[in-house]
Amino acid sequence: MRDAVPLPQSPEFAAAMRLMGRPVRIETLGTGGDAIRWQVLSRRLRPLGQVDLISRGPLLRDVPLANWLDQARRAGPLILNADGADPQILRAAGFWPLVTPVSLALLPLGDAGVMRAALRQKWRNRLNRAEAQGLRVVRRGLMPDDWLLSAEAAQARTRGYRALPAVLSLAFAQANPGKAVVHEVTHRGAPVAAVLVLRHGGMATWQTGHVTEAGKRLGAMNLALWQAICHAAEAGHGVLDLGPVNSDDAPGLAHFKLGTGARIHRLSGTWLYHRALAPLAGRLPSCLAA
Repeated sequence: MRDAVPLPQSPEFAAAMRLMGRPVRIETLGTGGDAIRWQVLSRRLRPLGQVDLISRGPLLRDVPLANWLDQARRAGPLILNADGADPQILRAAGFWPLVTPVSLALLPLGDAGVMRAALRQKWRNRLNRAEAQGLRVVRRGLMPDDWLLSAEAAQARTRGYRALPAVLSLAFAQANPGKAVVHEVTHRGAPVAAVLVLRHGGMATWQTGHVTEAGKRLGAMNLALWQAICHAAEAGHGVLDLGPVNSDDAPGLAHFKLGTGARIHRLSGTWLYHRALAPLAGRLPSCLAA
């Protein structure tokens, strides 16, 4: 099984960033088979100047977090979207909490029969009904003028939330041919639902999706996601990242994601390291540690 590397730490993501003109560098700690690697994005942020960003990396294995932090923070200001990090160690290393931890829905992939049995009953019932509707499922690549991207952007404007940038999805598709996969469901010749999955190493990521009102009545989104799940498993991926779950702001979407049998994986929050602020970080009240 290939390493299950999160999207922001994958070579495919780095290729997309470079295509977009975003500087990416690879850092390592250790040598040989025990070495760990992580990807760093850099950009200018007022008033901090040049800032590094490390998102969901590295995969530490047996390396102590404190050892890695010593190297990661040397270049200057650093924003760390931490995964599996102890808040007390981050504070002791001079990091300030910026954003409280986010929870993700991670779905283990494997045998189709086992995965179907793991679906929650209501989710499986909707899938069964969708499969009996005579809906057509098409697997295809992402197109520059894809209706999925424009429909999701329009819905985001209407409902007042921030959609994932289409430019990233398009750059990923261009930089990694065959790894940006759309699973589209049509009814009477018209698309009623679609999901976009980005494939990277041992993981795959549900990047975005959209369902029409007609598609909701038909259970088309269940069918689209189920086909995406099965294809990712057949392609050798071990985990499908379904993205954030927020039961307070988007309970319906959270319920839908968890209905697949996904498990909740809590990240460690977003943290800032700046040399001028570091001496004060350890004095923060414990309630402010993400």
